[in-house]
Amino acid sequence: MLGLPREERLALAFVDLADTLVQDFDVISFLHTLTEHCVDLLDVAAAGVMLATPAGRLVDAAASDERTRQLELAGIEWDEGPCRDCFHSSLLVPDMALATASAQIRWPQFTPRALELGFTSVVSAPLRLHDQVIGALGLFRDQPGPLDAAQLRLGQALADTATIGVLQQRAVSEQMTVAAQLQAAVTSRIVIEQAKGFLAHRRGTSVEEAFTVMRHYARDHRMRLTDLARQVLEESADPSLLDRGR
Repeated sequence: MLGLPREERLALAFVDLADTLVQDFDVISFLHTLTEHCVDLLDVAAAGVMLATPAGRLVDAAASDERTRQLELAGIEWDEGPCRDCFHSSLLVPDMALATASAQIRWPQFTPRALELGFTSVVSAPLRLHDQVIGALGLFRDQPGPLDAAQLRLGQALADTATIGVLQQRAVSEQMTVAAQLQAAVTSRIVIEQAKGFLAHRRGTSVEEAFTVMRHYARDHRMRLTDLARQVLEESADPSLLDRGR
């Protein structure tokens, strides 16, 4: 998709994020797609999504790379960070330069860790439809300067479209409650993380590279990412996926 003009990539992104009324909809894979489109279309180095459980607890749902996932997990543990603030306020957390006293005061543990990982600023947009907020999208830059207003609007538009897609899929599902869907998403996340580690060890690669291989294989073969992850853990997946160079 990177070889396409930006206008075409933009149109494809919104088509992807609207296409949720399918039988094998996988919310974790869908949110990974959101982060990929954000990195492709916005002037950001990484993106991550946190979802809220019915009890209001944030869980990491998707990230464009491993360092962002680790930062999200740390933010949850510390109960601080832009996505946490965004979710609880239901408002956009404006572009915050991390190498500032205000960032250090606001997020005393999150900020130095983000700087250590190479990020320079962060924005967080709510996954919100009217009064319902289901999570937050974090956008991370590794270059000086903030996102401009047009990119902020596009980031919020991508978040809004993804939110509509998730809520629309929930509304038409007659088999699962919202709570069960969120629990299924958390379970899927655990299975995928286990499979990433297993495949990285099996192929002798990094966890991030192993996840990229899984994502591409699932997409090329029209598989749910969670189903493929279970096959990897059961060692019943295609040998060409399990073993590098075979």
